[in-house]
Amino acid sequence: MNARHKTKPANATTLADLVDETLSPARLQWMSHPEDWPEPASSFAGLPRAMWDRAVGHIARDILSRPSRQFRGRMCELGWRLGDGKGAMPTFLPAVVEVIHAGSLIVDDIEDGSEERRGGRCLHVLHGVPLALNTGNWMYFWAMEMVDQLVLSPATQDKIRRVLVDAMYRCHLGQSLDLSVAVGEVPQGLVYRTVATSTMLKTGALMELAARLGGIAAEAPFERVQALAHFGRRLGVGLQMLDDLGNLNAPTPDEMTPSKALEDLRNGRPTWPWALAARDLDEPTFSHLQSSNRLLIHGADPDGMRARALAAELRIAVGLKGRRETAEYLRRALGDLRAAVGEREELVLLEKEMGRLEASYG
Repeated sequence: MNARHKTKPANATTLADLVDETLSPARLQWMSHPEDWPEPASSFAGLPRAMWDRAVGHIARDILSRPSRQFRGRMCELGWRLGDGKGAMPTFLPAVVEVIHAGSLIVDDIEDGSEERRGGRCLHVLHGVPLALNTGNWMYFWAMEMVDQLVLSPATQDKIRRVLVDAMYRCHLGQSLDLSVAVGEVPQGLVYRTVATSTMLKTGALMELAARLGGIAAEAPFERVQALAHFGRRLGVGLQMLDDLGNLNAPTPDEMTPSKALEDLRNGRPTWPWALAARDLDEPTFSHLQSSNRLLIHGADPDGMRARALAAELRIAVGLKGRRETAEYLRRALGDLRAAVGEREELVLLEKEMGRLEASYG
């Protein structure tokens, strides 16, 4: 997906550097309107950068500099290219979606009580919940502000703002559903719909946003943007399916090695192994799995043995079949995109990257 256009992708270093630009003391001083203070300031030097770093900069810089697949940023670039954008893609367009995603990870980790993220301790563990939560939320609005800096027409900027708001609206609905449901308590007939709905609203909406951003910025025809959005949604869902299924194989953490392994099981989250199990298993078998999950939620698993046993049962019941179904789902999504845009070099590269992603989820 990186052939042809030579625009520099918004990699982790670039994203972290953007924090310094947006937290410029002079800029922040201007935003604070010192001319309207009870005692107007005579200098516009602003507060020391170290104060802003403690408030927000260290946290934002940390999450943006950690290892990441950054596939949403590359999806944005793909949308630009398949939308036949002229010249170079607007600088930092992929950063808009990557910053939103990074902010959502900070908030998600607080809501899930996580300990580890992207190879290190979670930001709320390192900096405390209030500062981490505020920074995660600030990053949503920072992404909105970035739209003003894109070299695009005012009409195109307005379109991008609208899809950003729509995506964030849907993501929060999906997250609220995910947080409010204990899968061990959901009637079997509702589990699949619950998982599919929350995934489409969360992961699907964010990957759709990435694809739409590229197509809209390229001023592609409506039908092309819709095809990109359709693919983005399905890609997001497929990758979430792979992630959920792969987590059943993750090693159980010990106290010295924080990890997200089996976290969704212990929190009773509605994930794709549960969706497939609810669809495929008879009522007594599924009821047994739900009972095992309820024990985890109530804390009756100090050594992690119950979590490992439940993961093994789900893996045996739906793991291999789920991986095959997910691979086929992603192949159909790519086929529909190919039908909409024709044979393109980008799709060959995309297919290879999707294969690497499938393998990386374990």
